[in-house]
This record gives sequence, structure tokens and C-alpha cells, in this order.
Amino acid sequence: MESIDAKLTHAIMACLFAALISIGAYIAIPIPGTPVPIVLQNMFIILAGFILGPWWGLASVIFYLMLGAAGLPVFAGGTGGLVKFAGPTGGYLLGYIPAIIVFGLVSKLGKKTWYFNILAGIVGMAIVYAFGVARLKAVLNVDWTKAFATGLLPFLPGDIAKIVIAAVLAPPILKAIPYIEQQPNDA
Repeated sequence: MESIDAKLTHAIMACLFAALISIGAYIAIPIPGTPVPIVLQNMFIILAGFILGPWWGLASVIFYLMLGAAGLPVFAGGTGGLVKFAGPTGGYLLGYIPAIIVFGLVSKLGKKTWYFNILAGIVGMAIVYAFGVARLKAVLNVDWTKAFATGLLPFLPGDIAKIVIAAVLAPPILKAIPYIEQQPNDA
């Protein structure tokens, strides 16, 4: 069972990751021919799963999605509102929910090593793509070939890079957390 201090640390980190995910969504690069932009938010979601694990990672993603659903401008390009879930990118947003659990569980299974983190990232992003491409296909009323061409293929190289970066960053961040927790309060 977690101590009160550990719960507080995890809750603060979940909020921090919700903020990082929000900031990452502002870094949105539109791609001609697709309503789906390149964003940095998914790298922070992957990193949240690796660092916070499945359940606190899920808390950070749920908090992020709730902020966006409430209308705060935390989704790609500084947008928000429930309408984003009904649009062409709504599937990606909803796909983050099961994906964060996979990021955290597979990473934990592999003792949070960088190579298991890469595996976790690949499996989790496959879930995001499954939700996202299916929603994109339905909303745009296109065939699967067009849905894959506009909702998956342009993003694979960048997402592979994000997975590798998150996988490499997670272990040293995890090593630093106990030292951060032990710092005296000099307020």
C-alpha cells in the first residue's frame, strides 16, 4: 500500500504530466491532406505511462481529457470541447485511455527497461492508431486505404522517434524521483 507521501507525489506527477500533455498538444504541425496534425502530446502520454505506471498514468490522461472536454484549449492546436471527441481526431483522444494502461503495464512487466519501454510504446501506439484510424474513416467516410494513408502512414516515423525518446528518458527520470522526494523543504 502506498504511503500518503507517495500518493501525493504520484498525484502531483499525474497533474504535471496532464500539463505536459497539454503543452505538447500546442506543438501541432498540420499535414496537407489530413485533419490529423503532428503533435508532441503523445510523447508525453507515452512517458507518463513509463514513469507513472498504468493507473497514475491513466489518471493523468483522464484529467487531460476532462480538461479538454470542459472546453479548455488543451487539445491539438489549442482547441477544446466535447465536439473534438466527435470529430475526425476523436478516436486518437479516446485511444489514449487504453493505450496509457498498456504503456504502463508492459513497461512495468519489463522492469521499466528502455527496450521493454520501446515494446510498450509500439503496442500502445498501435491501440491509439486503431481507435484513431477507425474514427477518421467513419467521420470522413473514406475507405480503409485512404484512412491509413491520412491517419497512420505520415505519423509513423515521428511516433517511432517519440517512442524511442520516451523509452530512453524514462529510466533516468525514474532514478531521479527518489532524490527529488528526499529534498528538504526550505520554505
